[in-house]
Amino acid sequence: MKTIKVLCISDKVDPLIYSSNIKKRFGNIDLILSAGDLDMDYYGYIVSSLNKPLLFVFGNHNLKKLSKYRKIDSNLYPPNAGQIIGFQKSYGATYVGDKVKKIKSILIAGLGGSRIYNGGANQFSELSMFFKILKLIPFLIFNRLIYGRWLDILLTHAPPWGIGDKDDRCHQGFKVFRTFIKLFKPKYLLHGHIHLYDINAQREFSFKNTKIINIFEHIILNIEIP
Repeated sequence: MKTIKVLCISDKVDPLIYSSNIKKRFGNIDLILSAGDLDMDYYGYIVSSLNKPLLFVFGNHNLKKLSKYRKIDSNLYPPNAGQIIGFQKSYGATYVGDKVKKIKSILIAGLGGSRIYNGGANQFSELSMFFKILKLIPFLIFNRLIYGRWLDILLTHAPPWGIGDKDDRCHQGFKVFRTFIKLFKPKYLLHGHIHLYDINAQREFSFKNTKIINIFEHIILNIEIP
């Protein structure tokens, strides 16, 4: 087994990261994952300081740059997969919303956004999120055939319904994420969106052998990969 040290961030700029001591504190990490609602300049600072890859999805806030990540480029996955929206890179970070990527031996899929609550950008109904998942299935099948597993990490902004979410419309999770877990068995579902103001608040849940972790602000994970 191979262990990858991952710095996970979401929703709030962390003064422990956005400081002159960032390299001293986090210089040994291998990868950064963001579940959204953070400014792109924050990503740029982290990547330039640590010189490590950063993958992210957008949430339901800080969406000024969202339209710039809808372009087609040549960095497609799997290779030669046809006319598929590629990974747009900027600020040293790679957008993985509605995409699948292999990096540092980890198989990652991204599904950003929240449930519809006021008609704003990057908000989705259950049906819309279902169709976003359908588009990932050919790539998940590719993973299964080539690597022997569907996925290691599902990176989302919103949580699954009924697992660490809240009752108000904005912060309810997606039921279809539970179905995704049952079918594709990721080791982790990492999400943000639910702010944790109590240091004793529960961050981690389990569902069908998948660890569901709220990565609000920051958390470090040691992920074992075959």
